[in-house]
Amino acid sequence: MTLMKTLLGAAATLALTAGIAAADPAIIYDLGGKFDKSFNEAAFNGAEKWAKETGGTYKELEMQSEAQREQALRRLAESGANPIVMTGFAFGDTLNKVAPDFPDTKFAIVDMVVEQPNVKSVVFTEDQGSYLVGMMAGLATKTGTVGFIGGMDIPLIRRFGCGYAQGVLAAKPDAKVVLNMTGTTPAAWNDPVKGAELAKGQKAQGADVIYAAAGGTGVGVLQAAADEGILSIGVDSNQNGMHPGSVLTSMMKRVDVAVFNAFTEGADLKAGLEVLDLKAGGVDYAMDDNNASLVTPEMKAAVDAAAEKIKSGELVVHDYMSDNTCPAATF
Repeated sequence: MTLMKTLLGAAATLALTAGIAAADPAIIYDLGGKFDKSFNEAAFNGAEKWAKETGGTYKELEMQSEAQREQALRRLAESGANPIVMTGFAFGDTLNKVAPDFPDTKFAIVDMVVEQPNVKSVVFTEDQGSYLVGMMAGLATKTGTVGFIGGMDIPLIRRFGCGYAQGVLAAKPDAKVVLNMTGTTPAAWNDPVKGAELAKGQKAQGADVIYAAAGGTGVGVLQAAADEGILSIGVDSNQNGMHPGSVLTSMMKRVDVAVFNAFTEGADLKAGLEVLDLKAGGVDYAMDDNNASLVTPEMKAAVDAAAEKIKSGELVVHDYMSDNTCPAATF
C-alpha cells in the first residue's frame, strides 16, 4: 500500500499519477494529517478496516496546503482511482468543479452536500451526538461551569457547540457554558498550543469539563485538561485512551463508517445524500475501560434514555445549521 504524502510539486505530481492502479479506491485527507487522532484518523481507520476485510488496496493522500485540493482531485481521477473519497466540507467547491469533468468516476464527500450525479454526500447529526456528551458534562460538573472549544468558526462547528449546550442544560439547567472558537482559517484545525491556552482560560473561568471539537487542536485541549486536573471530552474518534481517567467521554462521529461504506460500494457507489444520525449509528458517545470510573450507572442511564428519545423522535435537538441560532448558548 503506497502512501502518497506529497507536496504536489511537478515531480510529486508525476509520482502521484504513476502510483495509482485503475479502479483502486482513494482517499484524500483534509488538512491536519491522517494521524490527527480525530476526524482524519477516523477516516483512515475506515479505509484500513476495508483493506483488512477485503484484502484490497487503496491510495491515500495528505495535503499540505489549501492550494492542492483541485490538483490532487484531478490527478486521482485522471489516474483511474474509483471511488475517490474526501474528508471535509472544504472540498465542496472543488468537487463541484471537478466532478462534471469525470462523469465515469464516483466521488464521496464527508461533511458537505454536493449535488452532482456522480457524488455521494455524507453528513452527520453532530448536534445529536453533542447533546449526549453535553448531558454527560452537565451530570459530571462540580463547578456548574463547562466549556466548549471549537476549531474553525463555521456553522458546522457551531452545530457541535449548540447541541452540546442543549445537553448540558438538559442535565443541569443552571449550568454555565463557556464557548470559544480557535480561529477563522483552516489553521484552526491544527493548533494544539492555542487549544491548550483556550482550555486553561476556560478553567480560569470555572470550567471543569471541556469539550473539544477542533481536530488536531483538540489534542492540546485534552492535554491541558489532564494537566490542570479537569475533565475533557474528545471528538470524532474515541479519544478516551489519550488521557485515561481524564477524558470523560468522546463524541463518536463515524467517519470511519462513511469511508468503509464508500470503499465497499466501489465503482457502484450510489450518488445522493446519506445522513448518518444517532439512529443509524452515525454518532454516539464512547464508553470503555479508560472512562468507566468517571461515568456512574446513573449518568449512563440518563444519557441512554435521552438517546432513545432522540432516536424515536420524542426529543428533537435544535440544529444550529437549520437557522444559525442556538436556544441554549450565544456564540
